[in-house]
Amino acid sequence: MNPSEYIDTARFTIESAGRRYSVLVDQLRADLQADGCAVLKGFVGPERIADLVAECDRVAKHGHRNFNRTNAYFTQDHPDLPASHPLRRFYDRSNAFVPADKLGADSIIRAIYEWPPFALFIQAALGESRFYRYADPLADVIVNLAEAGGGFPWHFDTNNFTVTLAIQNADSGGDFQYSPRLRTPTDENYTGVEAVLDGDPTLIRTLVLEPGDLQIFKGRYSLHRVMPLWGPRIRYVAIFSFVTEPGMVGSPERTR
Repeated sequence: MNPSEYIDTARFTIESAGRRYSVLVDQLRADLQADGCAVLKGFVGPERIADLVAECDRVAKHGHRNFNRTNAYFTQDHPDLPASHPLRRFYDRSNAFVPADKLGADSIIRAIYEWPPFALFIQAALGESRFYRYADPLADVIVNLAEAGGGFPWHFDTNNFTVTLAIQNADSGGDFQYSPRLRTPTDENYTGVEAVLDGDPTLIRTLVLEPGDLQIFKGRYSLHRVMPLWGPRIRYVAIFSFVTEPGMVGSPERTR
């Protein structure tokens, strides 16, 4: 299987040669520098989306579902703080992930992830000097499933960046919302976070990601969420995991 048959290489030159590649990388770097988010619309061509949906439909039965309540930081409650404090604001979270080992040897999603030019292109866009594919056999490339009533509430990521490919949207809902650079390594900016949680529209940006769109997002310092979904159609998103150290795998607790 040749991943370049799925990626729209006529529009996106992702192999490191020539001016078109340099222009594309420079644009992505500028977008990431501006607000921590870059999107390549139609990275996978529309004529290939049905193949990706079929793959997701085939493995959806292996989805590991998780239902819990969480705050934006994935931490425990702090009863010593006011009830309005972001650390005390908990929301329902419903998600499902298909582990990487269920995708199979003929996986298109895995072929894209393991294609060497793809990783080098993402590394160049992020400007990372150390960049490796995640070595975890259960979580290097996974499919996220979200169903009616589900979504992902406001949160900060625990990793520096995420790379995702939209494959199928729900019938309605599921927009991606974010508040760029809301905190820094030295300032949690709880006042700003509280304003976003209260719905301040001046701090929130909304993206409608369509099937085939590739998103690179720096979510450690940008608060973000996936809005609730409605209708019988499942929302599919592939998540490609890259890390800054070789040989990294998940903890035994996370793996379980």
